Amino acid sequence: MLKQNLQMRLGQKLAPQQIQLMKLIQLHTLEFEEELERELEENPALEKVQEETTQEEDYAAADDKYEDEGNESIDTDFDVNEYIFDDEPAYKTASSNFSADDEEFDNESLLTEGQSLYDYLLEQIYLVNIDGDDLKIAEYIIGNLDNDGYLRREIKQIVDDLAFSQGIYTTKEKAEDILENYVQKLDPPGVGARGLQECLLLQIEKKVSADKAVTLAANILRSQFDALSNKHYNKIIQKYDIEEEDLKDALEVISKLSPKVGGNFDTQTITINQEIIPDFVIQIKESKNGEVDVIPLLNSKNAPSLRVSDQYKDILTTYSHDKKSAEHKQAALFIKQKLDAAKWYIDAINQRQNTLLQTISAIVKLQKKYFITGDEKSLKPMILKDVADITGFDISTISRVVKSKYADTPSGIIYLKNLFSDSLTNDDGEEVSTKEIKNHLCDIIDNENKRKPLTDDALVGLLKEKGYNIARRTIAKYREQLSIPVARLRKEL
Repeated sequence: MLKQNLQMRLGQKLAPQQIQLMKLIQLHTLEFEEELERELEENPALEKVQEETTQEEDYAAADDKYEDEGNESIDTDFDVNEYIFDDEPAYKTASSNFSADDEEFDNESLLTEGQSLYDYLLEQIYLVNIDGDDLKIAEYIIGNLDNDGYLRREIKQIVDDLAFSQGIYTTKEKAEDILENYVQKLDPPGVGARGLQECLLLQIEKKVSADKAVTLAANILRSQFDALSNKHYNKIIQKYDIEEEDLKDALEVISKLSPKVGGNFDTQTITINQEIIPDFVIQIKESKNGEVDVIPLLNSKNAPSLRVSDQYKDILTTYSHDKKSAEHKQAALFIKQKLDAAKWYIDAINQRQNTLLQTISAIVKLQKKYFITGDEKSLKPMILKDVADITGFDISTISRVVKSKYADTPSGIIYLKNLFSDSLTNDDGEEVSTKEIKNHLCDIIDNENKRKPLTDDALVGLLKEKGYNIARRTIAKYREQLSIPVARLRKEL
């Protein structure tokens, strides 16, 4: 039995214009330029305003540039809404209501034309005296090497794959024999290794030399690899009863070996390094009263002025006079949709520029000393909420603004996200940025005696002398974030 129920539900639904604005805000300059060109191609009712600008006008605030664009009304002699009903134009509803806050900023990839390691090895294996199933096994092993030239898979798995996928039944011993006597003999030396130790040994074994340092290096790699990895140099010196200078010579030989023998070859894809075009420009000027002013500007070089096409307005007016022709009514509806979309887009750009300008102004206000000095130790603790409180925007909006955005400062181009950090309280009761502490930590480690590196406990004491009372586990956490190894692995002869 069918029943009718009445339900009240409170929900939130973003309008297409809001979705469009959020997408525009998070784009950096290059992406915004591409998006702008795409919109101009898709919507003929949107036009660029051809203006000749001087170099001084390249950086301008958005509200000066888009002050009155897109605000004019379009009048018609008949009610176009009569034909629109409740449907939004497909031109705008194609966008999905998905926030990209969790997306990573990635560049596009393109195929390369260079020779890959796989092709280079196949050319060599075809010249070796090997055929039949042995050749197919060698080809399959080569196909399983990674871009660094390592064989990461177990031999047993390769044997099973050969049986199931190619109908070649062999043994683990046979596959290992082909790997060691054919694949690992190919150029470059070290290819086909199953680990770093084997890779280095394959390279040093091809060095035909009676040199004492080469012989010692080979022995260390073969028998004392763990001690070498952990920099237990005293253990190696005692093991071989050698002088420290002899060990230095052997380590120099090892340092010239390549841990990634496939690194010189093209891979299947490469990543395009996009040119960084700053979204903001920070200028430092001295005022008449002797004070230093920090002036934030928007880089609007890639954001030309836009306007709604006058020609399309005239066409809409012409079609709107004919109330009898169904074709003219459909044409009027299409043109009306394009004109509305053009106005939405111009308004969204205006809001985008205004949002960016307010956000960078708030950041400059909080980090004025840093922009003047360019010293990272001058950075103050700053989180997204601090900027949101000044601008009145939501934290998610601030996050979209700073994501993948750069600023051109007198000290160089900086990534905005690097200006944000948590805070700690020093011995004077002042809040300091964790970036400031990390910079001091790097300075101390850079200037330490590498023969006797400082332990985490020693680092705690030195930072405490500078007024930073930090626990040892915090030092360890900062070290990991800065990719600094423990004291034992920083030791040098």
